[in-house]
Amino acid sequence: MFKKIVNYCKTCYDELAHKTTWPTPAELTHTAMVVLSASLVIALIVFVFDFISQHVMDFVYPG
Repeated sequence: MFKKIVNYCKTCYDELAHKTTWPTPAELTHTAMVVLSASLVIALIVFVFDFISQHVMDFVYPG
């Protein structure tokens, strides 16, 4: 049982250290900027829809 766990850990380490291709810092920065931009656009869209629906509800249900 213990030998299987050690073998599994060695295999995982070997895969992460030697078989995995890690992104460069430039690729990470680019990807982070894409995610940040998309998040801001989606937040802006949600804000606009919320603003419009609030004013529609105020018109429908004045008070």
